[in-house]
Amino acid sequence: MLVDDHALFRNGLKGLIDGRNGCCVVGEFSDGADFVKALPSMDADAVFMDISMPVMNGDEATTEALRQKPDLKVICLSMFGDEKYYSRMMEAGAKGFLLKDSDIDEVFDALETVMAGENYLCHALLESISGSMHSGAENPDALSERESDVLLGICRGLSNQEIADSLFISKRTVDAHRANILEKTGCKNTASLVVYAVKNGLVEV
Repeated sequence: MLVDDHALFRNGLKGLIDGRNGCCVVGEFSDGADFVKALPSMDADAVFMDISMPVMNGDEATTEALRQKPDLKVICLSMFGDEKYYSRMMEAGAKGFLLKDSDIDEVFDALETVMAGENYLCHALLESISGSMHSGAENPDALSERESDVLLGICRGLSNQEIADSLFISKRTVDAHRANILEKTGCKNTASLVVYAVKNGLVEV
């Protein structure tokens, strides 16, 4: 599904996606409210979601969509590389993040990645986030090796249980590591943790 208030952009993206790699666009919407209203009757695996739209913004639509269909994969599309836009969508539950000038191969890279259960951040957005941070404000050495492993799992979009399974430790231990990471880094949420990882070279840019 495509949710964007610019018909020309939707039509262009649909033309690039339809019929390629087994993909098919099953619905198009010009604002988040229409999308949310139609969602119960739609059968789709993923949605490309604009952030700034009339009636209902992308973060609000994402929150409501995932309440209805928790397995739906939301890929954010934006003209802006500003961290605040990315953070809003990530906290709402989006798994993929693309700038609107991304090429079509990156669109399919994002789709493949989120369908595999991981997060996707386009290269340009990673550079933007990394470049906007002031170097030296945090100390990656403050994290233990295990905490760094947990942080990488968070950046990949894994749940605490999935991180626990991959590291062969209990979910309770992951919960404790996550709390420690938040305290040590001064981060408040998942979005800011990913920014921390980008800034400190824990996510490849």
